[in-house]
Parts: sequence; structure tokens; C-alpha cells
Amino acid sequence: MINAAIIGASGYGGGVLLQWLSRHPEVTIAVATSRTYAEKPFCEAFPGMAKRLDKVFAGDIKLEEIKGCDVVFLARDNGVAMNLGPQYLEAGCKVIDLSADFRFRDPATYEAWYPITHKSPEASRDAVYGMPELHKSAIRKANLVGNPGCYTTTSILGLAPLLALRTEQAEVTGFEAQPVIDPNSIIINGLSGVSGAGRSKFGLDFHFSEANESATAYKIAGTHRHTPEIEQELGGLIGQEIVVSFTPHLVPMTRGILATCYARLNENIGADELRERYRVFYKNEPFVYITDGIPATKHVLGSNMCHIGLAVDARTNVVTVVSCTDNLGKGMVGQAMQNMNLMFGLEETAGLEMTGVWP
Repeated sequence: MINAAIIGASGYGGGVLLQWLSRHPEVTIAVATSRTYAEKPFCEAFPGMAKRLDKVFAGDIKLEEIKGCDVVFLARDNGVAMNLGPQYLEAGCKVIDLSADFRFRDPATYEAWYPITHKSPEASRDAVYGMPELHKSAIRKANLVGNPGCYTTTSILGLAPLLALRTEQAEVTGFEAQPVIDPNSIIINGLSGVSGAGRSKFGLDFHFSEANESATAYKIAGTHRHTPEIEQELGGLIGQEIVVSFTPHLVPMTRGILATCYARLNENIGADELRERYRVFYKNEPFVYITDGIPATKHVLGSNMCHIGLAVDARTNVVTVVSCTDNLGKGMVGQAMQNMNLMFGLEETAGLEMTGVWP
């Protein structure tokens, strides 16, 4: 069995980790920390766990107490993992960070978008970006994984096949750059449920009476922190820097991400041909499904799936791709568990076979 620790387990991400890891056939939750609920049972933070997870949150723990763990999930705010991660690596643990601290290959990019000096630049350079559909081989060998954000996961998966083709031996040689779009014509409109802000966000925008029956664009004009993640990964597929236009929106639902992505096609190509290109690209990926129609967030709720649909406007020669995930599933916790499975040589789908919740 894999002994797992969750640092920061009483937030939305930590809570779903507790739920999903508890059903994993190869995992034991050895320790789960929460400063808010220290020494209290899990069901104090998550009443739905009553009589199902009969354990108690730890407070802040010493390094000695973590040494018996095989993997540590860091589910804390940005700026925490850069200090704790290297300590846990030295203690012999594998580390999966759910914050942004280890998502960027260049720590200077992190510092340009986050008002924090990176305390572990060498670890950041060694970390693997935890998107299995693009970096599976590297994740299998990794000790430190930077788990992607929810907007970025949904957007990158929606756009990657338009920029590159999977090689016959992608595990070794990666992808071949063959864009069918102008890489610098990409526009992304992202919609997120309120849980994407986290459990401890108490700003006015997240009050029920403010968020309900309303939709709001925020961090517009290229100021959202997920923008450089998207540019890093999509640019990496074609070996050049690209610039995307990304606008996030807060919508009145609890969970879900919907990314509507637009790009100008380089050639006349129909939706059926593009759809086949997507199916070939994700042929062996268990958590990506290419739909014939246009997906909705309800289709992936409570699962680790990403559903992708597309359409082509022949009049403007623009392709529109719609990609959906559960922001706490494939957009966060499910992807972290998928990375863990790969890091420990388990079946990639272990503990993640659940279907979406319907209706």
C-alpha cells in the first residue's frame, strides 16, 4: 500500500482528495493536516464523511512525522510548497503540488506572474508539469510534479491536437509540430464554478447573493495567472513562444470548467477531419473523450474526464473548440491522483473509474 499525506486537507481540493483517495485500492491515508480543524474528525469539515472516514486531522506536523509517507500532496496556497516540497523530497517522499509553485520550467516566469520570490528555483526546474496526456513518460520517472491548474488543463487539452501530432513513439520522442491553426490567433473564454476560488475565499464576489444569477468576467486583458501556463505548454508542443488571449468568467455553479477556444485555421479543413485528428491524438488516453456534439460541464461532474467537442465556421475559417472538466476532478484532484498512479507504476485509472454524477 502507498502511504499518502495531504497537507492542507480541509479545503475543497483536500476534501475531494480525502474522498477519492479513500476509495483507491492501493492507498492508505496516513496523515491529513488542517490548521483550521486540527485534532477534529474529518466529518467536522466534511459532514458527508461521517461513518465513512473515521480519522482526525493533524495540525502542523514535523518533518519526522512525514518520513513514513510515500507521497505527499501539497494542497496549500501558492508560496507554501516551494518551502515544504524540497524538505519532503529529502525525506524520501514523492511530492505532488496542487499550487502553482512548481508548474513553471523557468522560475522567473513564476515570479513575473506571482508576487513571490521563488525559494526553490532548482527544484522548480527539475519538476515535471503534471499533464499525463503530454508528459506521461517524464511523470513516471518524476519525484516532484507540479499539478496543472483547472483552467489550464481544460484549455490545453482542448487545443493541443490543433498544434501537434502524436509521434508513433510519443513516450520517447514526444510530439511533432504540425499546426493547423495560427498559434498566435488563439482566444480562450473560460467559465468556472465558484468552488474554483477555493474554500477560504470570503470576498464579496463569492457571496451567494452576488454570484447567483450572474456571470462575471475577471482578470481580463491578459492578467490571469493561468495564461503563462497555457502559453508554456502549447508553445512547447511547437517549439516556439506563443501568446494567447485568455479571459476567465465566474458563473453561478459549484463545480465545473468550460473553455471555449477559438483559432484561425491555416487551411480549409472540416470538422469531421479535425475530430478524427483529436481522436488519434488522444487514442490511448483514458480520461479524454471526443464528442460528436458539444459537451457540457454536467457531463463530467464528479469525474476525472475531459470532454471535447468542436465546430468549424467555414465563413470565417475559424475553429471553435469546447472543452469541459470538473475543476475539482480532472482540473485538480483527479489529475493529481492520475499523476500519483504513474509515479508509482500503478494502472493510470486506479481509483478514478467513477462516472460523472447525473443528473
